[in-house]
Amino acid sequence: IIIFFILYNIKRAQRGKPLYIRRIAGLNAIDEAIGRATEMGRPVLMVPGLSDTVNAIVVQALNIFAYVCRKAAQVSNPILLCCYSAGVYTLAQEIIRDVYAQEGVPEKFDADSVRFISDRQFAFAAGVSGLILRQQTAATFFLGEFYAESLIFAETANSIGAIQVASSTEPTQTPFFIAACDYVLIGDEFYAASAYLTRQPVLVGS
Repeated sequence: IIIFFILYNIKRAQRGKPLYIRRIAGLNAIDEAIGRATEMGRPVLMVPGLSDTVNAIVVQALNIFAYVCRKAAQVSNPILLCCYSAGVYTLAQEIIRDVYAQEGVPEKFDADSVRFISDRQFAFAAGVSGLILRQQTAATFFLGEFYAESLIFAETANSIGAIQVASSTEPTQTPFFIAACDYVLIGDEFYAASAYLTRQPVLVGS
């Protein structure tokens, strides 16, 4: 029965039927964070989790990050996207390049803004934390699969006063993000945010 309703709503969305998704507070925080970074002239940093492969969770995170990059490109604010996996790095670079091209400013895309840091958990945590401190990022977005390094990221960004929006698909890490971040997308809000921002029929319908 559940599968029937999912497929039915996907078909409705594909036919152009407007399906309602409530705008949650975390989505308002995204625009607020980008605006703050622009005012301060400091970069936005994004991490799509620690997935080894390009899976549905990574794609959802990159969908949200594409929206963040679109907003940043409109106001010429620098971005940094840190990747744990070489496969995710390749996909992220193409997505971000396309965003700048769609905004009509392909020349503003900096290939160095999407970085492969490491595929070792705590080497990755140390590398990202170092970037946060050196670049003095004004806004950070941690969305995807996170594990023991979640509090390292959140506390490092918190120590420099960065506004943080986070979400982990691992329930054990959500409390750490709630303790240290400004806004947290809890549970299915992560998927709802991706559907709301992209309006892709399959995501909206499901």
